[in-house]
Amino acid sequence: MRTIDELPDLRGKRVLVRVDFNVPLTATGAVADDTRIRAALPTLETLRARGAALVLVSHLGRPSGREPEFSLGPVAAALSERLGTPVTLASGCVGETVAAEVAALGEGDVLLLENVRFEPGETGNDPTLAAALAGLVDVYVNDAFGAAHRAHASTHGVATLVPLRAAGLLLEREVTTLTTLLEQPDRPLVAVIGGAKVSDKITVIDRFRERADTILIGGAMAFPFLRAQGHTVGASLCGEEDTRLAEATLASWAGSRAVLQLPVDLVLGDHFGADADPVPLDGLDVPEAMMGLDIGPRTVAAYAAVIAAAGTVFWNGPMGAFELPPFAAGTRGVAEAVADAPGITVVGGGDSAAAIAQFGLAERVTHLSTGGGAALELIEGRELPGVEVLR
Repeated sequence: MRTIDELPDLRGKRVLVRVDFNVPLTATGAVADDTRIRAALPTLETLRARGAALVLVSHLGRPSGREPEFSLGPVAAALSERLGTPVTLASGCVGETVAAEVAALGEGDVLLLENVRFEPGETGNDPTLAAALAGLVDVYVNDAFGAAHRAHASTHGVATLVPLRAAGLLLEREVTTLTTLLEQPDRPLVAVIGGAKVSDKITVIDRFRERADTILIGGAMAFPFLRAQGHTVGASLCGEEDTRLAEATLASWAGSRAVLQLPVDLVLGDHFGADADPVPLDGLDVPEAMMGLDIGPRTVAAYAAVIAAAGTVFWNGPMGAFELPPFAAGTRGVAEAVADAPGITVVGGGDSAAAIAQFGLAERVTHLSTGGGAALELIEGRELPGVEVLR
């Protein structure tokens, strides 16, 4: 994978930077969380310092055509404030007017193209759209790890048409960190895997069973494993397919490198809602009318002890319904354990990143991934189109 350090002199060059500015907006249209904008700053500042004129391209949401509420206008304003320089929002994404706006850029100028998903060819990796984007610039840099697992026109197609192409600092760090975690971790390597469905994470579990030393399971995906062990799960989320996968995983675990650890106690509710009363269960058999919504305190303590002794920790997926205050303790406990861990700590994006940010612990982990789906696909051993094209 080529990096921006390998690019030649950029003075006077126009550089198309694929960024991931798919950020949440408030009801009034302002940026609600600028984490992804801040994550892109090192790459943008480096390229500007080298004399490049920047043309930024990003998506925002899933618009059906040109919908004003998905405009990147608020992002341009937020980026301008963070970058400390004017950021102009282009009139569109491609076309004659946009080409003229790009041609007028000077060294260090920044132009943000309008939402690339306003263009119908983006998600289909349309060669015409890719060629139009490529025709705007001299150099292509992809710094959007969160979109690197998609073969879209702005993440893949355009890169095949621009000979000078490289990974930005964020993308480089994401790939290096996750690859090192798998191939050369400081041991013991502990994988904390949560979330809703076994089927969503089974490939990740299989990947870690021969690489990790311990795998800690939490969230609703624990219930198919508990059911496979003969426990009752009541009304807990526990699909038949997930149960079959859990049964097969447990049956084939002998000889695996990693130890698989499951919860030893739970917190139940009579329904899924913030008004549900948390009911502790010092055991694992869930009554018929109840559902498991969090791991219990003994499980948190056991998991925290394993995490504290780890050389490397990878965490992806909450331990329960952390979005409901009565059932957030398990996820908070694991988040605090990860934040306190003396080893290398990597949080794999998605709900885990949201949880650790919610608890104010984001600054206390070694690496907080900006791409949940991309991080998991890389862990699974799948090729990321937006990365492979930069090799």
